[in-house]
Amino acid sequence: MRTTTSKPTLGGTALAAAGLLLPLLAAPPAAAAANRYEAEGATLSQAAVATNHTGYSGTGFVDYTNTAGSSVEFTVDATAGSTSLAIRYANGTATDRPMDISVNGKVVASSVSFNGTGSWDTWVTKTVPAPLVSGSNTVRATATTTNGGPNLDYLETGVPATGGPALPFGSHQFPYAAGTLKPSGAQSALDQAVIKTYNAWKSAFVRKNCGNGWYEVISPDADHPYVAEAQGYGMVVTATMAGADPEAKTVFDGMVKYMLAHPSVNNANLLAAEQDTSCKSVDGSDSATDGDLDVAYGLLLADRQWGSTGTYNYKDLAVKHINAVKKSEVNPTTHLMLLGDWSDSGESHYWMTRSSDWMIDHFRAFKKATGDGTWDTVRTAHQNLITSQQSKYAAGTGLLADFVVNTNTTPKPAAGEVLEGPNDGDYSWNACRDPWRIGADAVTSGDAASLASARKLNSWIKSKTGGNPDKIVTGYHLNGTSFDSGDDMAFTAPFAVTALTDSGSQAWLDALWNKLATTSIDPQLYYGGSVQLQSMIVASGNYWVP
Repeated sequence: MRTTTSKPTLGGTALAAAGLLLPLLAAPPAAAAANRYEAEGATLSQAAVATNHTGYSGTGFVDYTNTAGSSVEFTVDATAGSTSLAIRYANGTATDRPMDISVNGKVVASSVSFNGTGSWDTWVTKTVPAPLVSGSNTVRATATTTNGGPNLDYLETGVPATGGPALPFGSHQFPYAAGTLKPSGAQSALDQAVIKTYNAWKSAFVRKNCGNGWYEVISPDADHPYVAEAQGYGMVVTATMAGADPEAKTVFDGMVKYMLAHPSVNNANLLAAEQDTSCKSVDGSDSATDGDLDVAYGLLLADRQWGSTGTYNYKDLAVKHINAVKKSEVNPTTHLMLLGDWSDSGESHYWMTRSSDWMIDHFRAFKKATGDGTWDTVRTAHQNLITSQQSKYAAGTGLLADFVVNTNTTPKPAAGEVLEGPNDGDYSWNACRDPWRIGADAVTSGDAASLASARKLNSWIKSKTGGNPDKIVTGYHLNGTSFDSGDDMAFTAPFAVTALTDSGSQAWLDALWNKLATTSIDPQLYYGGSVQLQSMIVASGNYWVP
């Protein structure tokens, strides 16, 4: 069983959190009223009006015939330059029902995914960019497969461009590096598997337990019910799943509100690491680096998805968070991540770093967002450390230790307990995330160092298990011998990401994907479930760097 520990127990008086950080509220722009066009009033081809499901608007909805070419055509009025259409639909199957969207006879979005919504009574809204001319326009949604289209409720025009996600889940607008594998099967089936896992994860762990408009991710298997790591995961996942989850922006904003209400006592632009059952910050109210890295990254994702002119200025909050990480969680001498803002030059953990905090793709995003070259220095320092640690201490496995010490002299794996337990110098409950983190950078950037590090890990684990994911266990010494025999998705799932990097690992990747896609989320195991979901997002081709 894993516990989340941000720091050793430290003394000190916690400062009052209230007032340390005020939300940066931006006045929302005046939005034009959306114009709604009910599908039952449109021109239908190989489709019919129906009323045999619930939850629709108007007097009915349109049921496409199960044939390619079936269509619904709307005649709409618009102002010139209108740039988005909102299509409300339901798909009670597990199969994507893609459609071409055309405006005035020209296809403006081809094979747009309309993934399953869970049932025919569950309706979601898909936002599609589509330039319109001033006055009358025809908008046609045409099924492209023999399954036909989804059930269609209505079309709205005049929807503000920020009303829907710019990069909806399943749009695959950022191809991975050349040569990257993907699990076998239709892309729509891979996407649907992720959506299924996400829905189960959200149901199990996303809560509104403490009022105040907050959304928080609960962590029943950690040492506190709410930890910064979980809130960071929640923000990254929710922004990524926008488009598949019509509630994503509402949930994300509630997570932002929770984050802002729980500032670190040491740096008000960071998140306090732990809260109790009443959502009150405890144990000193200071930070944990991994949570802050994901919070900042999640805010950058949100800025790309929805812009920053709504309730929260995501970009401004992200930059403030990034700058706070630089100030309080980066060792200025080694350029390596500290364990939290509680570790300073007079503290015994100052020359120590945790491998699960080495998020190379996050550092790339931080440089892009801020223009601060420090983040290139930070990224390079971590990549060099990964390479040297693999070479010196795990040449045959590529495994990294949970904690590396002596970072000011000769960095090396911890010898026994330095923070959490006797396996702090082994590949344990922190380092188990490393294949996911290293692999994510490898496939999105194509960086040679990340690819080499990922391939070392993949080659070893594939050989160690004989290509059987069921043989992955919950803990290894750096030489590859196991010290535990458990089974947990936190250890299994990340290897699906490194498998993407090796052209000879298709069968191994497929075996891993099958295990991930068929393993249900355990509502008592937040950690494994969260790592499973995020590994599936990457492995399915749905991960992108803002």
